[in-house]
Amino acid sequence: MSAAPSRPLEGYPEVSPEEMRARARAFCERMSRRRTVRDYSDRAVPRAVIEDCLRTAGSAPSGANLQPWHFVAVGDPVVKREIRLAAEAEEREFYQHRAPEDWLAALAPLGTGPEKPFLETAPWLIGIFEQRWGYDADGAKVKHYYPKESVGIATGLLIAALHEAGLATLTHTPSPMKFLNRIMGRPPEERPFLLLVAGYPAAGARVPHIRRKALEDIATFLAPDGNESEQ
Repeated sequence: MSAAPSRPLEGYPEVSPEEMRARARAFCERMSRRRTVRDYSDRAVPRAVIEDCLRTAGSAPSGANLQPWHFVAVGDPVVKREIRLAAEAEEREFYQHRAPEDWLAALAPLGTGPEKPFLETAPWLIGIFEQRWGYDADGAKVKHYYPKESVGIATGLLIAALHEAGLATLTHTPSPMKFLNRIMGRPPEERPFLLLVAGYPAAGARVPHIRRKALEDIATFLAPDGNESEQ
């Protein structure tokens, strides 16, 4: 099999170690203020902002560069209403009949329940779909490699981009989510990954008082003591 065509790497944003540290710290501080928001304003957000954030998501690495994702951005109030009704129906079934007790106990401090008014109030809902296969130029079926991991990375970039743009987000995963295929017009072979809510927080919005794990609780370094980027 011949190698894929290549071209020289252009525009690599190399900066000094000092600038790297400053950028990494500044971005970390901005992202540390990111919180999941459940109370939204109906204040409009320009479509161009969502488009650029989706372009960022589309820049994510993926298995064999097959880019196994599709994003559906919904700003139509009628469609948002339909999504809310379908999601709440699944959520009521989940909370009343399917959710294990330990999961309900874990959710209790967050104050969540089957009612999801933010699905109508927020200006944008973004359905994220995982494509387990695609089709080549001749219409032949092509397997996608590591689609779930690839879509997860793209979703992380999308959340970061929306936060960087000044918007709040919420990851919503009603179970099951197949109703999103019907409402959003996606083919049945695509798997809904999650529904991302984006917009401005409502005035007086409150969030749970939670603690994030410290670096030493989430990361291990296998490197010589005092190892620096210059070494």
